[in-house]
Amino acid sequence: SSKVERAHSTMMNADMDAVEAENQVELEEKTRLINQVLELQHTLEDLSARVDAVKEENLKLKSENQVLGQYIENLMSASSVFQTTDTKSKRK
Repeated sequence: SSKVERAHSTMMNADMDAVEAENQVELEEKTRLINQVLELQHTLEDLSARVDAVKEENLKLKSENQVLGQYIENLMSASSVFQTTDTKSKRK
């Protein structure tokens, strides 16, 4: 093969190498972005689960609070100390 053909072949190979390198960079970038998206999806799932857990805990605490409030009210109404009757009828 002549010098011209060899030079032409070398140039074509260089072009192909450049395209291949570009494709490789593009592929790595796509892979990086996909991994980032997956990571964000997992983070979102975790946050959603935490929000649900907190909501559930909140409902439980509200319910317990109501029970305690009722219990305290009952205690107060049963105790003479908290009665609003006049001082004469208060037991000592």
